[in-house]
Amino acid sequence: MIRIVRGNPTPEELAAALAVVRARVSGGAEGAPPPPSSEWSSPARVTRTPRPAPGPHAWARTYWPS
Repeated sequence: MIRIVRGNPTPEELAAALAVVRARVSGGAEGAPPPPSSEWSSPARVTRTPRPAPGPHAWARTYWPS
């Protein structure tokens, strides 16, 4: 329940205030699709094996486990 504590709003002001409160409670636009997820947060981007450390023989560790 909403109660006016101070002032004397016009019916238009009261309707505008109630529209804002109703939009906030309902979560914004109804039927709006969720925003697309970022590929940066995708778990598929995480490698499961460590990358070879740089060094003089790093090329040899790219194909053969050490």
